[in-house]
Amino acid sequence: MATEPRGNDSPASWAVPSRTARFAGEPQDVTGARLAAEEFLRALTRVTPPAAPECWHDIVLIVTELASNAVQYAPGPFVLHLRPTFDGVHVTLHDTNPTAPAPRPFHPDAGGGGIGWHLIHTLCSQVSVVSADEGKDVHVFLPW
Repeated sequence: MATEPRGNDSPASWAVPSRTARFAGEPQDVTGARLAAEEFLRALTRVTPPAAPECWHDIVLIVTELASNAVQYAPGPFVLHLRPTFDGVHVTLHDTNPTAPAPRPFHPDAGGGGIGWHLIHTLCSQVSVVSADEGKDVHVFLPW
């Protein structure tokens, strides 16, 4: 994992630069993405505490879901980018699969997943997918 700080134009960015972390796309990189998000949120908390405690947990959960989907459905590396915004956090995950995610039926009694994309849409204030030949960017905004 390589992490590189970057600035942006939000008030919190003067003290908390954006973070970009690159991963090979291996199963253990889901944990690496979660740890990168927690490192970013620790820095953000020192400048701007979250409006509610669940904001931290929601962001970590969404990053975990996005990274897990990248490892499972997109071969190869993925890039995680987190940046503070005026009232929240913008998370972008780029992977190598140009196919946009689609909701799958969720059957809690049968297992097998299907809840991740629903969870992302429930917890995020905005969700968008930008596909290109070389992969896609999933953009989500979460409150902070």
